[in-house]
This record gives sequence, C-alpha cells and structure tokens, in this order.
Amino acid sequence: MADVISAQGAGETGPEPGRRRDGETLSEQETVALIELMFFAYRDFVSDPDEILSHFGFGRAHHRVLHFVGRDPGMTVQQLLDILRITKQSLGRVLKELIDKGYVFQKEGENDRRQRLLYLTEAGEELRQQLMGPQMNRIRRAVAQPEGNAARLYRKVLYHMVSPANRDAVRDWIEKANPDAKGTERRG
Repeated sequence: MADVISAQGAGETGPEPGRRRDGETLSEQETVALIELMFFAYRDFVSDPDEILSHFGFGRAHHRVLHFVGRDPGMTVQQLLDILRITKQSLGRVLKELIDKGYVFQKEGENDRRQRLLYLTEAGEELRQQLMGPQMNRIRRAVAQPEGNAARLYRKVLYHMVSPANRDAVRDWIEKANPDAKGTERRG
C-alpha cells in the first residue's frame, strides 16, 4: 500500500483539481459520472454488512468500531475518536451497546489507568469477519478485472480522495495495520 500512497512530497498535491496528469481536463459530465459511481459503489459496498448488522440491532457506527478495534487491538478510545471523527457521546453509546452485548471489552491502560484500551471479544471478532467477508469479495472481484494492476490504481485513487492534510495519518495507519506495506518502495 505504501508504494501507492506516498509518492508526492509534503505539501505537493498533484495536478490542479479537474486536470489529469496528461494535461487533459476532466469534463463536468465525467466528474459527475464518477461522483455518482462512487455513491452507487458505496451503497452496494455497505449493503451486505448493513443487512447483517440489522439482525443485531446495530448500524454503521458499530461496524466501524468493530473494524478498527479488530485491526488495532488495545487502541485507546481517543485513537478511535480520532479515526472515526464522531462525538464522544456517539462513540460512548455505540461502545456501551457493543460492550453490553459482549462484542467489545475494555481494560485500563498499564501506564495510565485513565486510558481505556479496547479489544474485541471472540464474538466481536467473529462478527467483524462476517461483516468483512462480503466486502472482501466485492473488492477482490473488482480488482480481478483484466485492465492491468487494478488494485494499485484503486488504492491510488482512494488515497488521493483523502484530504491532503490527513494523508500522512492515513498512510501511517495503513502501514501500521498492514505490516507487509512497510518498507515498500513509495511511488505514485
């Protein structure tokens, strides 16, 4: 992943918005079509997990908590707030439900007892895997297209949709959560 997401230097943002690297301008119609495609892709990407979550009385916020806590066991509540960018009250409600229903547990920090470190229970990890399965299938099916290295292109496009101010944090998260990405040559 790192090979795709950190090609540009600090502060460099690439071509001006709407202009491709080859100098051609993306038309308004092409841009709107891409926006709509993103909406439809997202709708379908979350539809399978939404269906599974509905059986538990959970929503997308629960899904995100399960995903990120499962990817970084022992993360703090503050780290999760930084990733999700939701209010403490919203996260508190979601965490309480997940804890009460036996999907997440928390422990005091070893160095700072005020810290709450978050972990998935066995049931939480099973649910996370169940939610991720259909999404993994969609991604694998999409990148298996014969147009070359689709996975690299998709990573690059998605990375550059992240606000430039947040890209370093996103890159750091991805490299931390995906040890295979560390040390990979960084290119655009």
